[in-house]
Amino acid sequence: MEAKQRAVQLRADAYDTESEAEKDAISAIYAYEEVLSVKNGKKTRASSTWQLIKRHGIISAVDRAINRPAEPEGYSSLVDMGLEDYALEAVIIRYPETFSDDAVKISQDRIKQWTAP
Repeated sequence: MEAKQRAVQLRADAYDTESEAEKDAISAIYAYEEVLSVKNGKKTRASSTWQLIKRHGIISAVDRAINRPAEPEGYSSLVDMGLEDYALEAVIIRYPETFSDDAVKISQDRIKQWTAP
């Protein structure tokens, strides 16, 4: 688990960001790629998310991405890998002033739903 966290962190540290919120968002995308890679049995990139970032910037891309249908199994996989703090929803909740009110509300609702007993 710690190795995965460290790998995600090293990749995020190498990415040029302008704020802690952007750095955490990039970390979340790299963690999501770890989940995809395990699921697919080979290195997998979050291509559509990177295209969004290229077109709209990090914060706007995350705001747009959070409006996609939720993937509870993606969150479960992050938890299994010890990477739940890297969920986009968790990043948005940590920096509510940076993201749209809609993104914050969606994130809060999803985290409550996913963590409910």
